[in-house]
Amino acid sequence: MSEVETAAPVEEATTPDPHDPAVIAEKHPPKRDPITGESLGTGRRKSSVARVRLKEGSGAITINGRSLEEYFPVLQDRNAVTAPLESIGKTSDFDVRIRVEGGGRTGQSGACRLGIARALVSVSPEYYGALRDGNHLTRDSRMKERKKYGLRGARRGTQFSKR
Repeated sequence: MSEVETAAPVEEATTPDPHDPAVIAEKHPPKRDPITGESLGTGRRKSSVARVRLKEGSGAITINGRSLEEYFPVLQDRNAVTAPLESIGKTSDFDVRIRVEGGGRTGQSGACRLGIARALVSVSPEYYGALRDGNHLTRDSRMKERKKYGLRGARRGTQFSKR
C-alpha cells in the first residue's frame, strides 16, 4: 500500500478589519492645524461648504461667529449639526468653530454635520465605527440638475399650444 501524504496547512490570508483604528488612521490620516493643533474637517452638501475646526473644550458651537441657536433657528437643522457629537456621546467635550457658505439652511446644516464627523475621526479613529453606523460620514451626492437647452428648466418643457 502507498503512504498517504498530508498536505501542509494552508495559511489563510488575513484581511485587516476595516473598523480597526490602526487601519482607519492609515486610510484617513488626521488633519490638524499645525499652529493651533485643532482638528480639521470639510463637509459639503448641495452647494454648501463647511470648514470645521474642533478642539477640546466646553461644548460651544460657533457658526460664522454666531451661536448654533442663532444661526440655525429650526430644530431640525440644529439636530443635524449636533448629531455626530451625540452619536459618540461627547456633546460637551469639544468646542466647534464652523465657517459655512453657499446654499440654504438645510444644505449648510448637512455640510456642518459631515465636517464635524470628519473632524472627529481626525481627533480619534475610534469614533469611526459609531459615526459610520450613524451615516454621518456619508457624503450626500444629490445636486441640483442642470438646465438643458430647448427646455425651460432641467426637465420642464415649453407649454404646448394646439393652434
